[in-house]
Amino acid sequence: MAAKQKILIVDDDTNIAELISLYLTKECFDTKMVHDGESALTEFDNYAPNLILLDLMLPGIDGYQVCREIRAKSHVPIIMLSAKGEIFDKVLGLELGADDYIMKPFDSKELVARVKAVLRRYQPIKQETSGTDLKCVRYPNLVVNLSNYSVEYFGKTIDMPPKELELLYFLASSPNQVFTREQLLDHIWGYEYVGDTRTVDVHVKRLREKINDHEAWSISTVWGIGYKFEVKE
Repeated sequence: MAAKQKILIVDDDTNIAELISLYLTKECFDTKMVHDGESALTEFDNYAPNLILLDLMLPGIDGYQVCREIRAKSHVPIIMLSAKGEIFDKVLGLELGADDYIMKPFDSKELVARVKAVLRRYQPIKQETSGTDLKCVRYPNLVVNLSNYSVEYFGKTIDMPPKELELLYFLASSPNQVFTREQLLDHIWGYEYVGDTRTVDVHVKRLREKINDHEAWSISTVWGIGYKFEVKE
């Protein structure tokens, strides 16, 4: 029998944390609850979760800082939780590395569906692919390998979270083809992702910070439409 996937629930409201735990336990997840930012960072190392449900408004270290510190050492999926009425900058959350966000109060079925969707999107990074199924694109000074989730840029390995790498691979696999933000959101994040097109802009911005335009290729903005991986003749 496969080991249960582990969810770390971080929420200072014990009633909400216990309710979330109940929902997820019924779906055969293993859960652990903590109620402040410092405990979240400690239990992240001890518990080694497959996914984190992270409330923003925590005593001491807030959810943004917890996300920032975890992202500095791990790509484990993070879903941020925020109560309606709280100031929640979705773009900031995405820039810090959150994979999704859910507004409180939430429907139990939606919560479970979001958790499962994010875990499915993250799963390929752990899968091994045989040589015959190798998914790799090569350009001058750039190699994007979707089989082992690696990027080489000027001969050096670039650290890149799964969604950024998948976006880069998708664009580079169809050179000079223009994709709208909506198309990219659907292809990379899936129809289950209830986000907005700013998600795509944030990830493109991150890619450009790590990979500069090359004389032979570039990630280009097509104003009013979206993006393309432009290969120069």
